[in-house]
Amino acid sequence: MKNTALTDKHISLGAKMVPFAGYNMPVQYEGINAEHATVRTSVGVFDVSHMGEFIIKGENALDLIQRVTSNDASKLYDGKIQYSCLPNEDGGIVDDLLVYRIDELTYMLVVNASNIEKDWNWIQKYNTKGVEMHNISDKTSLLAIQGPKAAEALQSLTEVDLASMEYYNFVKGTFADIENVVISATGYTGAGGFEIYFDNEHADVIWDAIFEAGKPFNIKPIGLGARDTLRLEMGFCLYGNDIDDTTSPIAAGLGWITKFSKVFTNSEALLAEKEAGVPRKLIGFEMIDRGIPRHDYEIVDAEGNVIGKVTSGTQSPSLQKAIGMGYIDKALAKEGTEIFINIRNNKIRAKVVKFPFYK
Repeated sequence: MKNTALTDKHISLGAKMVPFAGYNMPVQYEGINAEHATVRTSVGVFDVSHMGEFIIKGENALDLIQRVTSNDASKLYDGKIQYSCLPNEDGGIVDDLLVYRIDELTYMLVVNASNIEKDWNWIQKYNTKGVEMHNISDKTSLLAIQGPKAAEALQSLTEVDLASMEYYNFVKGTFADIENVVISATGYTGAGGFEIYFDNEHADVIWDAIFEAGKPFNIKPIGLGARDTLRLEMGFCLYGNDIDDTTSPIAAGLGWITKFSKVFTNSEALLAEKEAGVPRKLIGFEMIDRGIPRHDYEIVDAEGNVIGKVTSGTQSPSLQKAIGMGYIDKALAKEGTEIFINIRNNKIRAKVVKFPFYK
């Protein structure tokens, strides 16, 4: 089990630690609902240093990224970030990821913790033109400071104007007197905020500085439990739940990051699938009757026929109702359609709704 540079901090703060993607991670501190509310209304700090970071460098760096990712990275400029995915050769997804353009010849890819080795090997397989690749995951720490008060809470620590930073942009600057810190604004909570990337050796200093600066805003540490409920309220996919090696980006509603203006892994088959239409698609639903949907529960029609399955589900802390995501037959995926979730052999009523759940 790997630790992050901040594991001891979490333990000293009384976090409940759990194994996640091979790391010892804090799942909660004071409780998921309270932590969820902190991020929605104020500001909270997630240690997400388990995520992977690769540097892709050289004159063929963009060419390699274009061939392995679904989105069009040629649209990026210095300081711009793009959400994308790595399609596999069978119509599924190796991983979803973020692509950061540092300069014309240098990019940073941010990948899911559970897929670091898999993604590295996948990209290397296509690296036929000698692009320089560096896996900096083990020496890089990543904090996500999320919530409507994040900019105010952090502003005293940097000269970068945080309030004016646009969504999916980043800068390299000084933060808490540490140089070469990447400050970005992508967010996985729908609550606004920033991600701070830095070398492990600065972890304690930066963590302490953030909590000192954030004191007037009642800043709190937040665990992975609330990260999951926050992202689910926004309808954001979680790799391993809502997307995986068997799910098509088209069926997953990721057509917007699948650009056919270029050739990439399996692009021909994905284009044919887009044109023909997918038999099933990822939908959001909310429960009408009492019951909490969970991963892998069956979705059925009024007669009890299985029409799909739940990929993510929870009791939404913000909405005070049970919500979920899942793949179902396209014919039944229309907003407002009544469906049923099979919970302990009982058909519990739900209805298809549009993403995001939380507006």
